[in-house]
Amino acid sequence: MPTPPRPRPLPRPEGVRARPRRLGLALALAVGAGLAGCTSLGPDQARPVRAAAAAPARPPEVLAVDPLSAELVAYYGRIESERRANHLMRTDSGATEGRISAAQLAQTYIDVALRDERTNGSSPAVLRRWDGPVRYDLQFGATLPRATRQRDHARVNALASRLAAASGHAISLAPMGQTGGNFHVLVLSESERRDSAARLRALVPGIDDSAVRLITDMPRETFCMVLAFSRDGSATYSEAVAVIRAEHPDLTREACYHEELTQGLGLAADSGRARPSIFNDDQEFALLTDQDLLLLKIHYDPRLSPGMTESRARPIIFSIASTLAAGAS
Repeated sequence: MPTPPRPRPLPRPEGVRARPRRLGLALALAVGAGLAGCTSLGPDQARPVRAAAAAPARPPEVLAVDPLSAELVAYYGRIESERRANHLMRTDSGATEGRISAAQLAQTYIDVALRDERTNGSSPAVLRRWDGPVRYDLQFGATLPRATRQRDHARVNALASRLAAASGHAISLAPMGQTGGNFHVLVLSESERRDSAARLRALVPGIDDSAVRLITDMPRETFCMVLAFSRDGSATYSEAVAVIRAEHPDLTREACYHEELTQGLGLAADSGRARPSIFNDDQEFALLTDQDLLLLKIHYDPRLSPGMTESRARPIIFSIASTLAAGAS
């Protein structure tokens, strides 16, 4: 039997994103309540009322406890509370900030899509995006309660629908508990993430050691991260892995989903000029804004293509932005 071909090694990931952003570990116990009932037998008959048998108790949800998580839960919870107290991490669409001009929209797009995040936006980059369908799969570690996993899955499903509608690209989420996607979203506790090397190599065959270490050695100042990969040195993404900390409070975790799952589509950099936007390290907005969805629409416009440089793409970008800005006014 011929030996199957080995996966081709992946180059260094291009879409490296690191978002600087009290998870309860209590057991959940559902107890079945017995129901008492009676039946009329007529005026001259009476029988003792038998209590119905109690329904079998649902087994308690036993969660793993990560001893390395407690301090991080307090740390990230404190940061979220401070940010919200300072009116950061807004969840509105940014529509109250006023109309954005075509020139502003185009320049913001160039800043977040055609700049290299690894150089803090100081170096140019070619346009990178997916050609084939994007299929997120959401994989949770053992410390998150069932209710949290279900709620997060519903939120990511709604997010995937918004991203698909804005981009016009095929973007979906695998059903709860299923894997097999090409954009893996791992929600892991500290110990789980540190021990994730073998898992990462199984999910992304050919991933190199440096990319693995970016995840396993992620410092606590990095709230979440996405790595997007291209094969054969092309500008077309084929796989991606996002890592979200399980220790995050709810809004911070949702903010990580919004940013990393969007930036893994190709809007890989941040810009201080991007506003209102999540593509700005000032943390003013936690969730996607209207402008962010316009940036994604530009990115997947068929007039643009993977590998384009800024000089080649610039007149097309300004043309698209003029149409979108006029429609948004």
